[in-house]
Amino acid sequence: MAGTAQAMHPAPLVEAEWLNDQLNNESLVVLDVRSSIDDGGDRNAFEAARIPGSRYSNYAEEGWREERDGVVGLMPDPDDLAQLIGGLGIANDDTVIVVPAGTGPTDFASATRVYWTFKALGHDEVAILNGGFAGWEQQGFETASGPAAPPEATMFSATLREELLATDEQVEASQQAGEQLVDARPEGFYVGTQQSPDVRVPGTIPDAVNLPHDGALVERDGAWYLEPERLTAAIDALELDRETPTVAFCNTGHWAASGWFQLSEVGGLSDVTMYDGSMAAWTRDDSRPVHLAGRGVVSVGELLD
Repeated sequence: MAGTAQAMHPAPLVEAEWLNDQLNNESLVVLDVRSSIDDGGDRNAFEAARIPGSRYSNYAEEGWREERDGVVGLMPDPDDLAQLIGGLGIANDDTVIVVPAGTGPTDFASATRVYWTFKALGHDEVAILNGGFAGWEQQGFETASGPAAPPEATMFSATLREELLATDEQVEASQQAGEQLVDARPEGFYVGTQQSPDVRVPGTIPDAVNLPHDGALVERDGAWYLEPERLTAAIDALELDRETPTVAFCNTGHWAASGWFQLSEVGGLSDVTMYDGSMAAWTRDDSRPVHLAGRGVVSVGELLD
């Protein structure tokens, strides 16, 4: 639980007070992932103010996701990710606390995607700072500034957990089997009144339910926090079975990571995968079905005609 005196095996979501108590723990790495996603986050912002001792990696620019075959946001090769992580001075026996900007629900998803990446690579010692850096500052904890010394690179060994990553074929099988599909996008994308430029047609995967990634996040004094009680109520309202295999998706695997984190790590669902290709990959095939409000279930090709 957050607030425990132990650094190892922290809860998936930790509070600033807990982290402040752990900053002198040599096995702890605080990883700041601010980027353009949070409107102005970059290395300059990190050097202007950061959690003491933290390290920096730009989520949007430094290789946490990649484009392949016209689909953005996919998981890179595990060896490439292991090189990225090792270059940050993170070893397999470190406990990593991922710190988003804390300025909105979408930048919270940056932290969840990095968290999911660590888990998918076999690294369980990872958590997210609830409220992010904004919450740390807002609660009055100490900050540091100025150029940060580059970390000493180390070896990080990755072992891919395929059960956390849903492929196109697995999502098709899940949809046909009637397993739980959870669309983590805001409602407009789910019903089809909004469309991402990375997705060929509007709509959602048939039979998916909508659990918007931002529904359980609330703003307090300028920082955004995930509230587990609000999340539990939303899961129960959708009547999701916590034991049924579940796939979380969105447009490009960003909001989906937040959906996965909320369902799997906080909401208590036991078997959740994340579809990193999401609707960007799903709609590449003209024969795949989508559900569009007012049209029902139609193929991608029919909507393109």
